[in-house]
Amino acid sequence: MLRRTKIVATLGPASSDRKVLEKMIRAGVDLVRMNFSHGSAQDHQKRAENVRAAAAAVGRTVGILADLQGPKIRVRKFENDKIILNDGDTFILDAAMEGLGNQERVGLDYKDLPKDVKKGSVLLLNDGMLEFIVSEVKGLQVICKVVRGGVLSNNKGINRKGGGLTAPALTDKDKEDIKTAALIKADYLAVSFPRSGDDMRLARELMHAAGGKSMLMAKIERAEAIPALAGIIDASDAIMVARGDLSVEVGDAAVPGLQKRMINMARMKNRLVITATQMMESMITNPIPTRAEVSDVANAVLDGTDAVMLSAETAVGDYPIETIEAMARICLKAEAVDEDHTISRRSVSQKFTRIDQTIAMSALFAASHIKVKAIVALTQSGSTALWMSRMNAGVPIFALTPVPETLTKVTLFSGVHPIAFQSEAKVQSEEMLSAEAELVERGLVKEGDLVVITVGEAVGKAGHTNTMKIVRIGDYSKH
Repeated sequence: MLRRTKIVATLGPASSDRKVLEKMIRAGVDLVRMNFSHGSAQDHQKRAENVRAAAAAVGRTVGILADLQGPKIRVRKFENDKIILNDGDTFILDAAMEGLGNQERVGLDYKDLPKDVKKGSVLLLNDGMLEFIVSEVKGLQVICKVVRGGVLSNNKGINRKGGGLTAPALTDKDKEDIKTAALIKADYLAVSFPRSGDDMRLARELMHAAGGKSMLMAKIERAEAIPALAGIIDASDAIMVARGDLSVEVGDAAVPGLQKRMINMARMKNRLVITATQMMESMITNPIPTRAEVSDVANAVLDGTDAVMLSAETAVGDYPIETIEAMARICLKAEAVDEDHTISRRSVSQKFTRIDQTIAMSALFAASHIKVKAIVALTQSGSTALWMSRMNAGVPIFALTPVPETLTKVTLFSGVHPIAFQSEAKVQSEEMLSAEAELVERGLVKEGDLVVITVGEAVGKAGHTNTMKIVRIGDYSKH
């Protein structure tokens, strides 16, 4: 059974070895995430080479997501690596401090924090584990009272409850890293902490200036991003429901509802969506997931996410292969429950301005009303396959393309499976016959199966899909 929901795995020390990568890809990884918070440009280049070599060895297509670090809103280091703060303690976040921190104060990577807060502001550190309330802002010092104490160690993050930190989404480091992402031909570029569509448009300009063709992904993790969500999605090709920082800023109870809303909005706007953060967190150190984690992954699938993502589980965890296998198993079971393959009234009544989008919808409509084995999209850019992937047709969608960049980009499209396909055909009928032969040879369809095929009359040209046919495998070869 072909899995519809895609799996994204973060690379790190636990998953850098070529043999481990091959096992991860066999276990079900569709896209790898390279965290640009760690490593040099050379490290990222080497990793990209390893991923592509491992994928080739396994015989699968795997995409690459380059994830920008974004602004470092963190405390600096301590003399003894960590301190313990008790409720009621006074502690100073000192933007002027250059040395190592101590029990009374610590320096900041983010020098504008004193400008962004005032008396009464609530600051959450280390993913919300510690809570401070600002007593006073004195020059470059933010004097705080500890409301919820605990261990505070080197380089832990700072969030302001309710948002309000003005750090730009793209730092100087990010701008250099965009050049690296273009160099390694990353399929997707994730922008951390965008607050508006303008942040995404700037990232796209920088990517194009660097010669890159990455699809742009907005990580929704700031409180300010929620009211600006429609504009951010419109300016992006994909979004990531980044539940870590978002949960800290808006409150954990708000996140499940926001997740459903974001997934629905993305799909309605023909954008891709990844659900991320702590999906299988316990499997960093345990070989099986908790029941709650199983439900979390399954619910994201039922919400309609294109992909579910693993972070520390595969980057530094003890069981990267087992985690991927467990996630794949959960996705398949959840997909089996979701049997509603009807095309919604909204989709049927939707008006289209492009011929290829109309053809994509026609293919979905046909597949939902007649028993077909698969939908086959002969595509150059992948656009037809993307539109098809916005609804669950109940059958696999095979994207046949000769374009390497399209092959790796569709690895994130829900229900779409990339197939490298090079045809010498000059006319449509010959290309369809060649596509049939390719699918039969791969064992994906057999003679007598009904399939829906979309193809362009101008063979080999992007944006020219203008034909949808329902064919029975083998009929063309008999004529």
